[in-house]
Amino acid sequence: MRQPLRFPWSNLDVDDRSAPVIAVRVDVTGTRAEVPDHQHRKGQLIFALGGGVTCRVPSGLWMVPPHCAVWVPGGMKHSNLATANARLFFVYIEPEMIELPDRCCTLSISPLLRELIVDLSDQAADDGARRDLLATVLLRELPRMPVQQLHLPLSPEPRLKRIAKALAEDPSDRRTLAEWAKRVALSESSLARLIVRETGLSFGRWRQQLHLIVAIRELTSGASVQQVSADLGYDSVAAFITMFKKALGKPPAKYLASIAQDPPTNSATSSRTS
Repeated sequence: MRQPLRFPWSNLDVDDRSAPVIAVRVDVTGTRAEVPDHQHRKGQLIFALGGGVTCRVPSGLWMVPPHCAVWVPGGMKHSNLATANARLFFVYIEPEMIELPDRCCTLSISPLLRELIVDLSDQAADDGARRDLLATVLLRELPRMPVQQLHLPLSPEPRLKRIAKALAEDPSDRRTLAEWAKRVALSESSLARLIVRETGLSFGRWRQQLHLIVAIRELTSGASVQQVSADLGYDSVAAFITMFKKALGKPPAKYLASIAQDPPTNSATSSRTS
């Protein structure tokens, strides 16, 4: 069950505000909450202090585990789905004030940036000098954060949209490439080439990336490794942990612990934004 995400303010159009940085805290209680498709001129940083968020844009699905954030460039249509009991911060930034990619990306957030975001969201409107100082430091530090490869490339191609929708609804679906090809009326080789051309990934790697996103989302919501492994259709917990460790360099518990600390600077799954 999903409910609309409730903001602590009403009738606020962030694009009408001249401030270079606007930070808003949003707490999700009970069930999952969603912000449907929307867009704004300002860029948006979606930061999770607790729980997780899945951000969907036309080109992909992006995961925001705790202590990470997704950057959404200004003008890009997107939607957000938050896990139950998530603690979120939405940071809106004037595009010309910061050098960040013109594409979505998941960023690790350092303890310094975490405290800046939390503090900015608590600043009273009349505390202008301190708010401006915090915003200046945030704008300098944010482009230095490493990028985490926690996204699933999506394609507008109708047959791939059909497959992606089915796998998102049932991540445990273990149909082979040949079985999917038959379902969408293509040869196996033609479907394989189509997936690589549209996503840059093989079918197996594409499905694995979906599994990683679902796994991190559910683990950060409090699900056990055993439960997530079963929900994703793995034959054993060991097989799931092996996949996770091979893809992200650490088993689930250690990976989630690591992103709650200082962001990694040397990782096979991360790179600088600049």
